[in-house]
Amino acid sequence: MKDKNAVKIMGALAQTTRLRVFRLLMMSGKKGMAAGKIAKTLDVPQSTLSSHLKVMESVGILSSERQERKIVYRAEIKKVRSFVSHIVNDCCDGHKDICNPSLFK
Repeated sequence: MKDKNAVKIMGALAQTTRLRVFRLLMMSGKKGMAAGKIAKTLDVPQSTLSSHLKVMESVGILSSERQERKIVYRAEIKKVRSFVSHIVNDCCDGHKDICNPSLFK
């Protein structure tokens, strides 16, 4: 991952509601969660939530899929792993006993 992409992801997560949504979707795993359920769970108006989801989807850390009348969102785990690995790649000057970047791959 390039620094430019990592900065975009950090920017997308640098807002309280978006960070809460992201963490919720990370917990939901592969099954994801419908937008309505996200809004209800986090007590966020759907119109506000929609704009936050678009921001995160635009940087690639979320994806969406229409399932009948609802849209299900999922965290893009591969992209998140790549981001985290990039961030900790040079952690502690390579001292693997302190911080092992391979754990994030």
